[in-house]
Amino acid sequence: VQLQASGGGLAQAGGSLRLSCAVSGRTLSTYAIGWLRRAPGKEREFVASVSWSGGGTYYADSVKGRLTISRDNAKNTVYLQMNSLKPEDTAVYYCAARDVKYSWWNYWGQGTQVTVSS
Repeated sequence: VQLQASGGGLAQAGGSLRLSCAVSGRTLSTYAIGWLRRAPGKEREFVASVSWSGGGTYYADSVKGRLTISRDNAKNTVYLQMNSLKPEDTAVYYCAARDVKYSWWNYWGQGTQVTVSS
């Protein structure tokens, strides 16, 4: 599985950004695609994920109500709509894929930087 993330940049607090993750390489019906992030000086953390087949979504408590993950099966792309951004959302965001049978993320894309100014 190959993943290509894009869409990061600079936003002001309260603003919005949309990240995209183009996915290719194999049948994805048994996979979930997720976004994880690493802020400066912090451990990598889970942000959100979506099941490729059923569309079920999961979110970290810190982003519920502000960030929305979605998928476009026809385009093999997963999106992360980021609204009401906060400075603490500043991080490198990675998209990743995992077989739903496992709890670890098997495949990773390159990161995209999101910077939120106060």
